Formats: sequence, C-alpha cells, structure tokens
Amino acid sequence: MFASIFSSGYAPLGYALTALLALIGGLAYSAIIGFKLRSSKGFFLTASLMPLVVAAVIAFMGGFLSEASSTTARIVTIAVALGLIRFRSAPGRSEEMLVLFGSVALGLVYGLGYLAYASIAAIAFALLFVGIASLPFFTHAKFQSDKTLKVTIPESLEYREAFVDIFAKYLKENELVGVKTTGMGSLYRLTYRIKMKNESEEKAFIDDLKTKNANLEISILPYEIPQQF
Repeated sequence: MFASIFSSGYAPLGYALTALLALIGGLAYSAIIGFKLRSSKGFFLTASLMPLVVAAVIAFMGGFLSEASSTTARIVTIAVALGLIRFRSAPGRSEEMLVLFGSVALGLVYGLGYLAYASIAAIAFALLFVGIASLPFFTHAKFQSDKTLKVTIPESLEYREAFVDIFAKYLKENELVGVKTTGMGSLYRLTYRIKMKNESEEKAFIDDLKTKNANLEISILPYEIPQQF
C-alpha cells in the first residue's frame, strides 16, 4: 500500500492513477487550507493544480530517462519550480508562499509514485496549517484594535503638523508609516497606524480631517502588519 506505484515499472495505468490522486489531493489540500487562509481564486487554483503539474513532470521523467538522468532532472525541476514561485511571481504573503511550496512538495511525492504517503501528507499538512493558524499564538494582540488611516492632502499642506490637534482629540496612538505622491505629484497620500480612543467617534474624526485636507479622499481600514518575506 505504501510502496511506490512505479516500483514494478512505469505503465499507463500508473500514470493515470498518479494524475487522478494528485488532482484530488491538491483540491483537498487547498479546500482545507481555504478555511483559514484568505486569498484570491487564482491562488487557490494554482495551489490545487501544482501537485498535478509537478507529479506529471516527475513521473514522466522517471519513465523516459535513465535513473541517473532522471534523478538530476528531478532535482533541476524542483529547483526551477521553487525559484519560479519565489522570484518570478507577484509578491505574496509568507503563508501563501508556504502553501505553494507545500504543493510542490506534494507533487514531488506523488510523481515518485508514493500515492498513499502523498495523500496522507496533503491532508495532514492542511489540517496542521489550519490548526496552528487557529491558535492564539503569533496574533500580535497589541495591534488588534489598530487601524490604517489613509489621507490624501494637497502638496501645500505641511503634513507633519497638519493633524496634530485632531489626532490628540480622537486617538490614543498614531504613527506615520508611509508617504506617497499621487495626482502627478500635486497630492500626497499619507498612511498612519492609529488606535481610536472611542470607536463610536470615527465619523466625527473623519469629518474633522476633511476640514484640513480640502475634502480629499480619506479611508480607515483594518491594520495589517507589514509582510517581510
């Protein structure tokens, strides 16, 4: 049951069974992780099909190349796949990278013919991811009540001092975390990490900001700790 399906040779039935289980395993892996990880449909589609793609390449290499050549080719394939995920895809969150690396690893095990091990690993890793993500560790409780404030101001406004009185009135904490020019350089977009004194005063806070920023765009969003990966 746990031996490689290709231990007695490569046959069409073995390829078909490998492809089928790699597809099912990838879908189950992504579906379980989807309970805890929020991402795009495209990301989950990639995570679901990656084991099938990697397994197909690895399995066909084993069938058509000599053992020495196949081993070298497999190593190169995995290195290229991991490199493409890390350096040739759009910047993503660290947990998304982890999930994609897991998909590649599952594809490798499926491609080697260890279908039972790969299927167990797919479910186990997905459940482990969901379980650890559900624990109250690493949640940075300090930032749970923090929000991101984005304010657009005209270039003539001195932003360092413009909102001092308003911030003192409504905020417990504030930190300027980003400044960006927009509107062909005629506007600045400021990004702050803020903590309200009273959540019910959010509308009054925005109204007061509008009197200072010439009624330009203002948004308050949930705060996300910057990703570094």
